[in-house]
Amino acid sequence: MPHLHTDAERALNHLHTPSGFVDHRADRARNRLHVEPAPPRIIEIGEVTAGIVVPEPGGVRFFSSSRDFAPLDGTVFRSVEQAARAARDRFRNQSRPRARLQAV
Repeated sequence: MPHLHTDAERALNHLHTPSGFVDHRADRARNRLHVEPAPPRIIEIGEVTAGIVVPEPGGVRFFSSSRDFAPLDGTVFRSVEQAARAARDRFRNQSRPRARLQAV
């Protein structure tokens, strides 16, 4: 059942706001707990999509988009740059030709 405001409640609300209007978006912008999070970012190495990083408290979490980057999946990095560096290193190690061991 909806709550119906009484005249006394409306009058009290008008006393607390200068114009009778509350700008909730401005209040939220000033509140550190309601800061808009950074958007997820895609990490590409050349033309290969390594994965996506999603901001979370303390850094960004990496989600791989290819099996080549699966060992990094779920890892939390301090920054997007650190995650991209790890993906580049992983790609470099995967694309490097394997040295063949020769029996002596």
